[in-house]
Order: sequence, then C-alpha cells, then structure tokens
Amino acid sequence: MADQSYLKWPFFDARHEQLARELDAWAANHIAQEHGHDVDAECRKLVKQLGDAGWLRHAVAGAAFGGVGEQIDTRAICLIRETLARHSGLADFAFAMQGLGSGAISLAGTEAQKQRYLARVAKGEAIAAFALSEPDAGSDVAAMSCSAERVGDDYVINGEKTWISNGGIADFYVVFVRTGEAPGARGITALIVDAQTPGLAIAERIDVIAPHPLARLKFTDCRVPAAQRVGAAGEGFKVAMRTLDVFRTSVAAAALGFARRAMDESLHRATTRKMFSGVLADFQLTQAKLAQMATLIDSAALLTYRAAWQRDQGQNVTREAAMAKMTATENAQQVIDAAVQMWGGMGVMSGVAVERLYREIRALRIYEGATEVQQLIIARELLKAGASA
Repeated sequence: MADQSYLKWPFFDARHEQLARELDAWAANHIAQEHGHDVDAECRKLVKQLGDAGWLRHAVAGAAFGGVGEQIDTRAICLIRETLARHSGLADFAFAMQGLGSGAISLAGTEAQKQRYLARVAKGEAIAAFALSEPDAGSDVAAMSCSAERVGDDYVINGEKTWISNGGIADFYVVFVRTGEAPGARGITALIVDAQTPGLAIAERIDVIAPHPLARLKFTDCRVPAAQRVGAAGEGFKVAMRTLDVFRTSVAAAALGFARRAMDESLHRATTRKMFSGVLADFQLTQAKLAQMATLIDSAALLTYRAAWQRDQGQNVTREAAMAKMTATENAQQVIDAAVQMWGGMGVMSGVAVERLYREIRALRIYEGATEVQQLIIARELLKAGASA
C-alpha cells in the first residue's frame, strides 16, 4: 500500500490500522493480479481463500455465528473492501457479496437462521446472494412485482429477479418479494431461498464489462417454508434498506481502492516514462493532473470514513453514506480516466492494470443506488431536516 497515512486519521482505532496492514500483506501474497476465464470458479476460489484466512468473519455479525463482533464494524468492512479492490476487483466482489448477501440475516434473522447460514458464510463454505432488483424495479424498489403467496406454513414465489450478483453460484439467496400486507414498500417480505429449491431457476447468465457472476432468476411456484422469512411479514423493505445502509458506504471504499491503485500506477508511469530528454513527471501538466487526482481521492476518503465512523457510533448515516457513495465513485472515475490518459496507448491494452480499473469502476456508479439516486437521497434528507427545524 503506497500511501498509508490516512490510517492515522481519527476515524480509526489501532485495530483498524493493523487490519488494513495485515490484509494488504496477505493480499499481496495470495490474490492474483489476473484471473482466469472461468469467473465462477475464480469467485468460488476467492470466497474459500477469504474464508480460510478469516477475513469473511468481518462480513457477518455475532461471535456465536462466526463473526468478529456482535455488530458489523463498518470501518473494518470499508478498509477490507478498499484494500482488496486495490489488489483485485473480483476479490473485492467476492468479499462484498458475502456481506451483502447475508446482511439481512445478520440484521434481522432468527437464531436458527443465523446458526444455519452465517457460520458457513464466514468460513467461505456457503456463497450468499442478495436478490432485490427486477427487470422493471431497480432504483424504484417499491415497484417490484415478484410475489409470494402464503399457503399454510409456506410461501409460494412467482416472478423474476435480475442483475443478481453471485447468481448461478450462490448457495442461497435472500429474496425480496411482494406479499401484499400494504401497498408499495410496506407490502414486501424477505425470504431465504436455498439454491436447490424446486421452482428456482437460473433463467439467464449476464455478462458485463468487468466479469462477475451475475444472473436473472426465475421463480415458478417456488415453495419456501415460512420459517425462512427474515423479519416480519411486510417489513422486507426496511430490512433491505438497513442492509444497504451498512454496505453502501463500503461501495465508496471499493471505489477508493480502485482510485488509489490508479494513482499508484500513474505515479509509476509518470516517473519512469521517458519523454523529451526527461520523464513524464517533469511536465507541469502531469504534475497538475497528479495533484488533482490526489485531491479527488482524499476528499472521497474523508466522506467515506466519516460515514463509516458515524455509523459505528450508532448514528443514522443515510445522507452521509449517499454523499460518500456518490463522491467516491464519481471521483474514482475521474482518477482512473486520468490514469488511462497518462498511460497513453498502453492504457487501453487488455490486461494492463489501468484498463482493468477503467472497466471495474463503471458499475460502481450504478449499483446499490446510481449517482442520481444518491442525489435524490441527499436532497430528501436535507429537506426533511429543514422541515423538522
């Protein structure tokens, strides 16, 4: 890790600094810079590696269920994602989806559900997935149409989910369905669906510019015991939003990891690329660009770790997490674009680090709430605060 000075910021305890340094050293020795063409196999391998090394214990809550502590430490989650993203976007993905996929169970699951799923997630023995989005319900979650009807002691699910991370390789999915207790967001329920449940099918695998396991799921009279419900009936939207509140800040941290790696690559390029009897770094244009990149990174980092620290203090961070997610992903896009430009023709060669980063960063400005949605959230929170004042 080239620049570790931010670990001395007052947002962190000594244990956070130690965690970041230990993970960086581990990742340097265990995470490949380039992955094979079988993304599913690579992702399974990474989950197992992260579980065996104990890093996935930070992604779940409850020491009795394999977690590090009773609550998820947001700063630890962010530092882990930032560090892994610097080394490998797929490693960051593997870690993040274990947390997001099981987050609803950590926050609102029964003791039996936690015993059954969380320990296996923490060990890397079970792959988790979070199934919220639908073909016609992405940012507008309340518009979902995938439904579940209560039939005796079961729920029967019909409908589709799409853009589901770990779709096709997950061992279980936390699925959000319309159960109709009330209109809109108040009539949604969360259910755990094991991958082998009859009536659940992988309808389509989805390929994207930075390869990750993604799929469209189809449910046809998929019967799930009511004991698999997470939280109360009709409370699924709240469960989903609580889960996203935990992990949205960590998306900002992943963007930081990508941006820091781009900065490292840019500094290397600027100081070694010979040009006109000197090196690229001799030019004031290059120096100005590096200064701008560094400032974009630090401003994003300050917002990211402010939000993480506030959440760990028990504060509501809906606005702060949205600010962090928006700023970090947008800033990282600018930093990485500048890095590609600095690398010139090599910057668009397949397999070069900055080319890989360019593909990795783009999705972060969309998933878990697009930048435009974050702007709406921030404005809504500001207006709400103004009205109460």
